[in-house]
Amino acid sequence: MIDQATIDRIIDAAEISEVVGEFVTLKRRGVNMIGNCPFHNEKTPSFTVSPTKGIFKCFGCGKGGNSVNFIMEHETLSYPEALKWLARKYHIEVKEEEESPEQKQQKDDRESMMIVSAWAQKYFSRYLLQENEGRAVGLSYIRERGIRDDIVKKFELGFCPDGKNVFTQEAQKQGYKMEYLERTGLTIKRDDWVRDRFAGRVMFPIHNIAGRVIAFGGRTLKADKNIAKYLNSPESDIYHKSRVLYGIYQAKREISRADKCYLVEGYTDVLSMHQAGIENVVASSGTALTHDQIRLIKRFTPNITIIYDGDAAGIKASLRGIDLVLEEGVNVKVLLLPDGEDPDSFARSMSSSQLTAYIEENETDFIRFKTKLLMKGAANDPIEKSRLVNDIVRSIAIVPDAITRSIYIQDCSRLMAVQEEVLYTQVRKIIHKHTEELQKKSYRDRNYKQQQEPAPDFFFDEPATASAKPVTPLKPQFTCEVEEREIIRILLKYFNEEVFEEEDEQGEPISITVGQFVLEELDNDGLVSDNALINHVLDLFAENLENPDFKPQSFFIRNSNPEVSQLATDLLADKYIESKRWKKGGAFVEEEHEILDLLVPKIVQEYKLSKVRQMLRSLEKDIQASYAANDDDKLMNCLNQVHNIKKIEKALSEQLGNRTIL
Repeated sequence: MIDQATIDRIIDAAEISEVVGEFVTLKRRGVNMIGNCPFHNEKTPSFTVSPTKGIFKCFGCGKGGNSVNFIMEHETLSYPEALKWLARKYHIEVKEEEESPEQKQQKDDRESMMIVSAWAQKYFSRYLLQENEGRAVGLSYIRERGIRDDIVKKFELGFCPDGKNVFTQEAQKQGYKMEYLERTGLTIKRDDWVRDRFAGRVMFPIHNIAGRVIAFGGRTLKADKNIAKYLNSPESDIYHKSRVLYGIYQAKREISRADKCYLVEGYTDVLSMHQAGIENVVASSGTALTHDQIRLIKRFTPNITIIYDGDAAGIKASLRGIDLVLEEGVNVKVLLLPDGEDPDSFARSMSSSQLTAYIEENETDFIRFKTKLLMKGAANDPIEKSRLVNDIVRSIAIVPDAITRSIYIQDCSRLMAVQEEVLYTQVRKIIHKHTEELQKKSYRDRNYKQQQEPAPDFFFDEPATASAKPVTPLKPQFTCEVEEREIIRILLKYFNEEVFEEEDEQGEPISITVGQFVLEELDNDGLVSDNALINHVLDLFAENLENPDFKPQSFFIRNSNPEVSQLATDLLADKYIESKRWKKGGAFVEEEHEILDLLVPKIVQEYKLSKVRQMLRSLEKDIQASYAANDDDKLMNCLNQVHNIKKIEKALSEQLGNRTIL
């Protein structure tokens, strides 16, 4: 385990905007920074980073926390692993206490796969440049393709020796276990034989967004048609091909700077364009384009230009990719190269300036692309033209932004000579139908989940049997979560503020902090939340009541419990920023900290009132049940309780002025 002093050093060094900025393009907005959320698909940016508070918060999906929480969520790491990730970034030495065998095994498995992949990359690169076979076969092929040595080094290309298991034997000699060679897909093992997956292939390492090698692509140099030309690593704990783009690590900074990303198909397409001076380019690595890949690009830019081959397969891939990109709310353009050309050959045929100029002159929006492509032979055929218009309209309907849809409709109307109103009507029909289908699917999924959800044991009078009908677990019907969250927010911000006065036994005035006042009020009335997390946080406040060095915001934001950190982030994140024009215009703005002596007691009273009303609603149900069961004793007892609680409700309501302050 990592000692607390080291954890504090890491968190102090991890500047939130710097950490998040490695993965998300952030733009300044007032004192905060904003960008597209990397954890969900959204139409407009709602992901906010607060450098002053050291937190991030997405007001769309709700995720939030500090730098450690971000790395945990983004890189799918445990808390200690995320701390080590940040420690490496900021060159902080990590000293660990002894770990349990289970913790060590869980942590080591993923890291071992990363280490094996990193060693394999270095082995393949060395073999390409220093061994006779690598130079004669692999390096000769690379140079025949016109790829320079600096590009070979930049992308860490290599060569896997031909033969049955030359690589695997060397890996085992170096102490790397067969288990991890298999799990990374570098080695294939059966009962009676072992074989190198990439034997005799030129190797293209695949890096994750942080630059670590997670997989490989291998290109055979043999003419045998029965052998796959390109072979990728299989899916593993560290590699999910639908979420990875080849070249994203080398391209991310230039994509952000240029505010545009070129999307191609293959490894060599990326290499040749980098060599031509165009570095904001990534490849889908021969797989069908996925939503996750588009979202990965969207973190750095909302503008994508698809550059595929000019043959039939390239056209089909372009058409399929257009709708996926549009659905993610990204601006898409298409560039089809001349027939017989691919980005690799085309980039090598001209200079960098010529290539850039050609792309800018010939890339086109998807409507013109589809129109030009599909109008061949359809100009004089009303039925074919109708099909083309419907195809374009279906693509427009996918676009999530209403203004962008409107502009596309205007373009389509002008190009296809179809009235705008007709197109609007058709788009509305498609959107309405799609919405209905989503609602039906959501309803079906919700019902299925409820039917499958097992009931806890205490809902059965006898042990559940296989034939017992599943019971949906009961949830508290009346909660005071809004008031409880407001109390915790006030404690986070003003826990140590001295705003109240009392007299001691000698009649001398003593100061009372917000924390002392709130916790004493809750304790005196025995108020406990229905939410275990709320109770846990309040207990942590109580434990630190006498601690003069206690800093609530730092303590809770940095808490190792992700739920605690998330709650603190949620309550401290400001969705709206007060405009300076408001004060400049002469308006009087009452600051919260100036009225704590009035605000805090009202918040506590509001919570008490909410708890009282919760009790009344619960008693109303008990009264109905007692009446139905003809239980007069219980009925009278409940009525007496209602009478007494009503008095308390009236008193609290009068103190609050008969209104809710939250």
